[in-house]
Amino acid sequence: MSDSDERASTGEKAPSKRKDARRNKETLLDAAAAVFVTSGVEAPVRDIAARAGVGLGTIYRHFPTRADLIIAVYRHQVEACAEAGPALLAAGPTPHAALGQWIKLFVDFLVTKHGLAAVLQSDNAGFDTLHAYFLDRLVPVCAQLLEAAAAAGEIRSDLEAYELMRGVGNLCIGAESDSRYDARRLVDVLVAGLRRPN
Repeated sequence: MSDSDERASTGEKAPSKRKDARRNKETLLDAAAAVFVTSGVEAPVRDIAARAGVGLGTIYRHFPTRADLIIAVYRHQVEACAEAGPALLAAGPTPHAALGQWIKLFVDFLVTKHGLAAVLQSDNAGFDTLHAYFLDRLVPVCAQLLEAAAAAGEIRSDLEAYELMRGVGNLCIGAESDSRYDARRLVDVLVAGLRRPN
């Protein structure tokens, strides 16, 4: 009896094509994000295809224009950051530690965009939509982490999520273009400063 016959007889379904397609698309987005970090958003599509192990046609089938690809990468990275928050909170030793780990991911997202924001801002309506999406997805995650750490008595409770994210964002400005500036170190100081005094 073949695997497919056995699945049919036990009522199991073969892995869905939709799930495979989603996984393939995520592989493309991860490859594009990595290439954008090293070469910027104007990197040749063939470099992205090579990193993902696919042909150019596959990329153009999913993302007909460079703008489509850039927007998809941005959304994919926002989703990864949003999904990491609850996972870190569940697995971390303390809520403050989970908050610190999440902020590190947030910093990586901000610092490694390499021209993403500049390209997106060239279309103000599209940028506004993406910025709203960014805030809608990430501010509640940051708020959940802050509330958990405050409830555990680890940090002060008078800080808003948007305020913290804005502060982190400001510390990251220019970090990708100045090798003497370490935004991550300053953000670590900021997160450590959230702790309640003993």
